[in-house]
Amino acid sequence: MSAPLIAADPDAAVAGIPDGATVIIGGFGDAGAPFDLIDALIRSGAGDLTVVSNNAGTGTTGLAALIAADRVRKVVCSFPRQPGSDAFNERYLAGRIELEVVPQGTLAERLRAGGAGIGGFYTPTGVGTLLAEGKELRTIDGKDYVLELPIRGDVALIRARRADRAGNLVYRKTGRNFGPVMVTAATTSIVQVDEIVDVGGIDPEAVVTPGIYVDRLVQVRRGPEAAA
Repeated sequence: MSAPLIAADPDAAVAGIPDGATVIIGGFGDAGAPFDLIDALIRSGAGDLTVVSNNAGTGTTGLAALIAADRVRKVVCSFPRQPGSDAFNERYLAGRIELEVVPQGTLAERLRAGGAGIGGFYTPTGVGTLLAEGKELRTIDGKDYVLELPIRGDVALIRARRADRAGNLVYRKTGRNFGPVMVTAATTSIVQVDEIVDVGGIDPEAVVTPGIYVDRLVQVRRGPEAAA
């Protein structure tokens, strides 16, 4: 395998993301969100995007800013409404953005299935609700399940704590939320890290995401997390 491209800055890291792409964006609220990559994506001008994320943005930065810039056609997420973030609500109520709600555990498993090449899985979550409408249902050992299909993206934008030059990643505390499954589920994975070290600078036993899943790296030092 070849080493990932180490980009000079976030703009170079996201270069080439086309209009209409499906972009998987990491983070649980603000924790682990790749703010600098999202800002660069806004500057790139790419639009008509489908975004897969845990939520639809918080406050006025990050994913909320991408939505406010009218670059997003559809959001696939678990929590579309966040306190203090009106960009998604305003556009959804006006019919300017589409929404697919996916329960949080199901979202993580659909992403994992996309990365693992699994064709789908059955889950009891959502059975008997609007979320199961139009989906295959099956009874297994007397219990009802709904078929959920994998999620794959054209691009994943992820934040990790540290990478080595081979692309191996470790995360910081709750920043390790959706990143490990998201980075496997995209054709091109772009990772923002606080620090890049030489190969051997990360204990192999501590690696969470192997470098084989990482295509581009960019180092960005941000606030107190960068010093932790």
